[in-house]
Amino acid sequence: MSRIAVTDGMAPDAVAKLEELGHEVVTQHYSPEELIGGVLSAFDAVVVRSATKMTAEVINASCSAENGLSFIGRAGVGVDNIDLAAASANRVVVCNTPGASTKSVVELTIGHLLACARFIPKADRTLRRSEWAKKSLKGSELGGKRLGLIGYGRIAQGVGFLAQSFGMEIHAYDPYVSQKLASKLGCTLHENVDELFNHCTHISVHCNLSDETKHLVNLDRISMMPGIGADGTACGNHIVNCARGGIVDEMAVLEALESGMLASAALDVFEVEPAIGNPLLAHEGFHGSPHIGAATLEAQTRVGLEMVSNLLTHFDGGRPTSALN
Repeated sequence: MSRIAVTDGMAPDAVAKLEELGHEVVTQHYSPEELIGGVLSAFDAVVVRSATKMTAEVINASCSAENGLSFIGRAGVGVDNIDLAAASANRVVVCNTPGASTKSVVELTIGHLLACARFIPKADRTLRRSEWAKKSLKGSELGGKRLGLIGYGRIAQGVGFLAQSFGMEIHAYDPYVSQKLASKLGCTLHENVDELFNHCTHISVHCNLSDETKHLVNLDRISMMPGIGADGTACGNHIVNCARGGIVDEMAVLEALESGMLASAALDVFEVEPAIGNPLLAHEGFHGSPHIGAATLEAQTRVGLEMVSNLLTHFDGGRPTSALN
């Protein structure tokens, strides 16, 4: 049977399922030095989250043995920590679990949107400082406002569906989505991202990190946001990112918060993680979470079981449906 390394954790039920089928599962996190040294070459497969960086150097080292690594599983969606070209060159199959954490990320995004609109984190912080700041915490409703979604895939569509129940207008920019689909879902699809910023007081990020999308949310685009909702309310501008760190220019967000261009901003993902010491954390208009989009009991169970299915299909000589190369 096969040896599987789980470097960033996996649901116990999933580990138990693999072990019941006779596979050896080693749950251990390895340092970058150990990875470059080829520690994974002793395994047939590795399952990672975002912490383990499967660079070209690591993948090459992992495939140096005669029967080295043949499978990399990303327990989650984003694969920017995996060098797909290097994996393909070494005939290593890369899979993710695209649907397993969708609900969890959707709900966290809505939570951050609500917290932005009603200044919930600031209300909590002032209360803990023994300040009764009721008069200075007048927020706004999500209803009657335009929500701009950068990317309109599965998660963004889920966010849009829930936001519509609050009475928000849904707008999106995604060059890979058809006008027909957007119209069916009650979403206004824009031709370019600048147009999206011009129309929307609330922006939520739902795209992958790439050379094209790095710092896509920058000061120039933030300055385009209207600050006035579709219903005429001076609600200010708000930005949420529960996708990937680096899409939002964090220093631009800080400058926009300090100038009042942004009323609030919320990030679950950061350019450098852990984000301890990030200057955004000191601003009253900012609140964040430590990359917990998929960190629910339900999502982790689904992620683990979906990854087990991918592994078993691969070991049986098949091609997993979520294979990316």
